[in-house]
Formats: sequence, C-alpha cells, structure tokens
Amino acid sequence: MSQQKETQTAKKNIPNGLKFVFGGGAGMGATLIVQPFDLVKTRMQISGAGSGKKEFRNSFHCMQTVISKEGPFGLYQGIGAALLRQATYTTGRLGMFSYLNDSYRNYFNKDPNVSASMLMGVIAGACGAFIGTPAEVALVRMASDGRLPLAERRNYKNVFNALARITSEEGLATLWRGSLPTVGRAMVVNMTQLASYSQFKTYFRTGPMQMEEGIKLHFCASMLSGLLTTIASMPLDIAKTRIQNQKYVDGKPEYRGTFDVLGRVLRQEGVLALWKGFTPYYCRLGPHTVLTFIFLEQLNQAYFKFAANKGL
Repeated sequence: MSQQKETQTAKKNIPNGLKFVFGGGAGMGATLIVQPFDLVKTRMQISGAGSGKKEFRNSFHCMQTVISKEGPFGLYQGIGAALLRQATYTTGRLGMFSYLNDSYRNYFNKDPNVSASMLMGVIAGACGAFIGTPAEVALVRMASDGRLPLAERRNYKNVFNALARITSEEGLATLWRGSLPTVGRAMVVNMTQLASYSQFKTYFRTGPMQMEEGIKLHFCASMLSGLLTTIASMPLDIAKTRIQNQKYVDGKPEYRGTFDVLGRVLRQEGVLALWKGFTPYYCRLGPHTVLTFIFLEQLNQAYFKFAANKGL
C-alpha cells in the first residue's frame, strides 16, 4: 500500500469523536505559539475606532508598546480565552470538516472537488463559530483591556471570570454578541482555508512538483492557504472585533451591526483600514494554519500507528 493510501486509510479509521479531539488539540497547540500576533492584531483593529487618534504607527510599534507598558507576558493577555476558543471553535470546525470529508470519500469513492470542499468548509465554519463565540467575546475583551485607561478596564481575572461577569452584568445573550460577523467570518475563513488547503495539498502532491506526504507538503499548502484566507476574511474580522469590544452609551450600542462597522471604517478611516493589522493577522493566521494542520496530520498519523500496532 502506498503512503498516500495509508494516510487516507488512517483518516478513515479514526473514530468520529477523536476527529473533534484532534482538531481542538491541534488548534490549541498552534495558539500557544502565535498568541502574541493575535493580541497585536486585536489592538491594531481597535486602534483608531470612531476616527479617534491612532495609537500605533505599525504592528512592530504596537508590540513594542505592549511590552514596554505591560511586560513581555502582556503579549499573552487573554491566553486562557484563546485556548478555550480553540477548544470550542477549532474542535467543532476541524472535526466537522474531517467528518464531512470522510463521508464524501466513502460515499463517492473519490477526493472532494473544489466546490464540495468549499461547501464543507462553510458548514464546518458556521458550526464551529457559533459554538466558539462566547470564548471569542472573552478573548477580544481580555486582549484589548490593557490599552484602556485604568478606570475603564474590565479586569477579568481569567476567561471563566470573564464569561461569568459578562453573563451576570450584561446578560447571557451578550456572550453571542457579534455572532453574525463571527459566523460570517468563519464561513469565509473555512471556505477559503480548508478548501484551499485541501486543493493546494492535492496539487503539490499530484501536480508537477510531485511532493510526498509530509511536513514539507503540509507547510507549503498551509502558507498559501493562510495568505488567501487573510485577504478574504480581514474586513469581517475587523467588524467582529469592534462589535465584540463595543460599549453601550445610554443603553445604545456603538454599532448597529456588521455593515454599520464596515461603513464607518470606509468613511472615517479609508478602504485600506479594512485590512488594518494585515501583517500580524497573517503572521498569526499563516503560522497558525501551518501549525494546526501539521499538528493535526501528526496526530492522525500517530493514531494510525497506535491503532495498527494494537490491531484496532
């Protein structure tokens, strides 16, 4: 049996429950490495909101400011929420995508085409995003807290304290604030990321380059997938971040919805502001995509070796 067929067999033999566990574990491992870029991306997206004064000249200035004012560990503010987000969002989306992929292969006896991969990515992204929105809200607030004046900081002790306080102080529905742009962003991200990764991987393996299954193949497919995903999803990510971080004045929200955010950004900050924080976003999403898929592939291969040795 060829290595390619062994890999496909491994995925088919993995129980559905473990597909979700491996997806979440891979995402959490990647997050531990790229969290500083996610924090910088969030600070950059909030900076200048409402035509206010921009706090940072660029991503590197933002990172320097965080370290000088909050210390090196300030770059990991909100790491608990980030890990919880991966444990919910990534577990759901990668587990669902793996399940749909395997179901497609078993039913049609062939690899999914581009259209099928995109549709499966949309479904997986929507499911994962809805499950992960509460952790996303907590993450955005915790990551942005350090930039606020002392009197305005929320000072959540940890992600569970954040979720409890948000529920008690603002109501349970607040945990799903920004769910529409979050789900929309996730659908775009997963349609682009998961589908393009699958297609790039197939191209590098079967096209002129004839790459063998392994980390080099996963790295090349992931980096290109991450670049396309960054370009496609950033406007919705900015809308999601600002809605989740907004405050209420006299009982009225700062933004009416996704299109209100995008409209204000265009009017007040210009078209390019829709891709504000592109560098840290790609530095976060690109490597996160690479590491997540590499970790996931390694977990799948490790399970297959274990299952084969145990005769499972």
